[in-house]
Amino acid sequence: MTRRRTALALALGTTLGLAIAGANPSAAADPVRIGDINSYTRMAAFTEPYRMGMELALAEINEAGGAGGRMLELVSRDDAGEPGEAVKIAEEMITRDRVALLSGGFFSNVGLALASLAEQRGVLYLAGEPLADSLVWEDGNRHTFRLRPSTWMQAAMLAREAAASGARRWATIAPNYAYGKDAVAAFKAVLSELQPEVEFVAEQWPALFKIDAGAEVQALAAARPDAIYNVTFGTDMAKFAREGEDRGLFEDRLVLGLLGGEPEYIEPLGEDAPIDWLVTGYPWSKIDTAAHAAFRDAYIEKFDDHPRAGSLVGYNVIKAIGALLEKTGGDTATDGMIEAMEDLTFETPVGPVTFRAIDHQSTMGAYVGYTALEEGRPTMRDWYYADGADYLPDDEAVRARRPAE
Repeated sequence: MTRRRTALALALGTTLGLAIAGANPSAAADPVRIGDINSYTRMAAFTEPYRMGMELALAEINEAGGAGGRMLELVSRDDAGEPGEAVKIAEEMITRDRVALLSGGFFSNVGLALASLAEQRGVLYLAGEPLADSLVWEDGNRHTFRLRPSTWMQAAMLAREAAASGARRWATIAPNYAYGKDAVAAFKAVLSELQPEVEFVAEQWPALFKIDAGAEVQALAAARPDAIYNVTFGTDMAKFAREGEDRGLFEDRLVLGLLGGEPEYIEPLGEDAPIDWLVTGYPWSKIDTAAHAAFRDAYIEKFDDHPRAGSLVGYNVIKAIGALLEKTGGDTATDGMIEAMEDLTFETPVGPVTFRAIDHQSTMGAYVGYTALEEGRPTMRDWYYADGADYLPDDEAVRARRPAE
């Protein structure tokens, strides 16, 4: 019922008002409106849990009396995965819905389009999911912040493990758009620094969600690599994993999977899920810290479903906005919110996270480990939490890539 209600609200482009009257009636009458734009129909496997995570955080904040003395209200719209549609919706939210700030974005090209608009219109934009490095570096701007660990950060996490494997000949496969290109470039740069003798013997660039898995697997096999760096996700990853397994591509080879351990992408494969891939992911059932257990239990109680990576990201987006408003005392003047976001530290289910002032990238990390099947269910084994702060380039490297403001 919860999923049908959420889908209907999104399809109608309605406003989800979660302001809760009570201890602070004046704040409930004057909520802070957050413009959420995301690919709810095109990437429902990730964005529906993302939406649910946001709902949980909103309820927690509003039931506690709001943030900075004000209730929070979410205005959600579906961009259908199209940058032009996202920009159009953002304009409507700014002028008609009077949102105080923008959030969301799934695909990197959508996030880049929203970042550009945010700068033009002088509006704060908190990108939850878009992973392209350029969002905070080459195309970074004063008005844009990013929560999730970037392609550079997650590629660096995998590259450190890859260097220890001793594999020398590498092949890569990634979707042919900003995220995939950045992910491959970052992995090459970090691995080459750690292991100068490494060779990249093949690259495959399938169109997003249009992979010809048989042809891609055949091309990679022909290059005879020692290891494979895989950046496909969603249905592309499922097709690649199944075809590669059927054709023996993964036998006696180390396979890396950026995002490959996230429940959204690996759980639907069931017993066909790849085994022993080194991945970034989210072993939701095994994280036993008090903060994560509280999040997981509250999520399951509210939705009768377990959290996914999207759930964690959506939850942290709203928690970040709540911490921002606490810092500003509820003031939503854009310049003040930007100043408050720089070096803002807030608590999350995975520990404290900080938005760096130099590039507006957060230090949220990711879980690194190996894919596994346990009682027929895909999960991760031998995993650990990689703190994002340990995988970010230093200030000098950032200044060389980010335009001066």
